[in-house]
Amino acid sequence: MRESQAMERGDLAGYAATSATSRGRRYQEEFRDSRPAFERDRDRIIHCAAFRRLEYKTQVFVNHEGDYYRTRLTHSLEVAQIAKGIARRLGLNEELTETLALAHDLGHTPFGHTGEEVLNRLMEGVGGFEHNMQSLRVVDELEERYPSFNGLNLSWEVREGIVKHSSHYDNPLGGHPEFLPGTVPTVEAQLINLADEIAYNNHDIDDGLKSGYINVHQLKKVTIWDEVHQGILRKYPGIEEERGICQTISALIGLLMNDLVVTTASNIENLQIQTQEDVRRVNKQVVAFSPVLAEKNAELKRFLYQNLYRHYKVERMRVKAERYLGELFEMYIKHPTLLPLRHQLKMEREGRERVICDYIAGMTDRFALDEFKRLFEPYERV
Repeated sequence: MRESQAMERGDLAGYAATSATSRGRRYQEEFRDSRPAFERDRDRIIHCAAFRRLEYKTQVFVNHEGDYYRTRLTHSLEVAQIAKGIARRLGLNEELTETLALAHDLGHTPFGHTGEEVLNRLMEGVGGFEHNMQSLRVVDELEERYPSFNGLNLSWEVREGIVKHSSHYDNPLGGHPEFLPGTVPTVEAQLINLADEIAYNNHDIDDGLKSGYINVHQLKKVTIWDEVHQGILRKYPGIEEERGICQTISALIGLLMNDLVVTTASNIENLQIQTQEDVRRVNKQVVAFSPVLAEKNAELKRFLYQNLYRHYKVERMRVKAERYLGELFEMYIKHPTLLPLRHQLKMEREGRERVICDYIAGMTDRFALDEFKRLFEPYERV
């Protein structure tokens, strides 16, 4: 059965990606139903093992530090919610947008960006490590669900968007020969970059306040927070502090989303972009905040970096995580027979270091901590 084109929304903008114009999949398949291509991709991601493991991978706080804090899974869901809201207002393909949001962190390591930095250092000279490329590796090779191929066999546009995801923490390898090196991706993929930022800035404020690592008094010095918070206090005089915080975060997300929609629509109009081909021809990032809001948002990011991400308690966990992952990697290098047999069997084909890197990158925080105990604590059961 063919993938359906008729089931896709009929009110998409001319510059939106569509199943009908997709560059297709790496492998030919016979499908059981007629879902559109990007809807099928979304469903494949939701059902894959790497997506489930995001539940126990660090956003800022390691899983055992509390049940309230965001994980990579809840972060991905929040990115999807924000991105879909923006996509609908811009006439973009919501299924592709949601798919990219749910897939953008599939290659993340345990312990957040610390894990990525450790693996990149340990893999120096043998290919390095970058989590966008690892996400692509997950969906192209590491998921093993289908009888005729490895990976999830996703659409080209999804795979391109994964590789070219860009943020403060990501350095996308736009030179990958399969994905039009030097060109911008679809507008949907561009959107994920800033939906990601809206989500993590605001949920990190929430988690940071809940943990006590930052407080409302400190946030008053941040222009965008203070402007929105004062508006909430005027609208709801006497509101309880916790409710006021929730309302401020909600209003701040709304402000950023609205600004992104207006600015992006204006950019598309000014650049006379009407088709997908125009997006590639113009070759500029059209999804953006206005200059004024971009500067205010940058101030908020600087505040979070200085006061939350570099808080001494977060730093303590970061240093411990470096030790755990570094020692696990070295132990596996010296004694590769400690890995499950199916991973050992891949080493001749893919190399010892890459297989070990894949194995560690796929771990959750919880599994990595348990594995460390199993290998280094003499009284721990193996």
